Amino acid sequence: MAEPSLDLAGPAAPPRRNGEMVFEAPWESRLFGLTLALCPEGRLEGEEFRRALIAAITDWERGGHQPETWSYYRCWAAALERVLAGKGLCAPPELDARERALAAREPGHDHRHD
Repeated sequence: MAEPSLDLAGPAAPPRRNGEMVFEAPWESRLFGLTLALCPEGRLEGEEFRRALIAAITDWERGGHQPETWSYYRCWAAALERVLAGKGLCAPPELDARERALAAREPGHDHRHD
């Protein structure tokens, strides 16, 4: 199955520096990888995701946010959440509960040490 159609020049273009994708934090690259992993599984269609990403960016632009709060990958996350919720694969209450649980963890510990 095809990978998501990444809009390389338009409104949904991923951040790049010297032609390379740019991730400012580990969660951004993990989110990107997760999204790509869902495609071969047939759980995510590239064009559907691209449209949702453009909509999430447009929502942010129209939301009256301060420019310093801009985060491409927060828009990416919103788009992925929207698509997965629309498919019934991950309900918003589940995501909210998981986000709260992760936010409550001690800083610097984004994985378990069992």
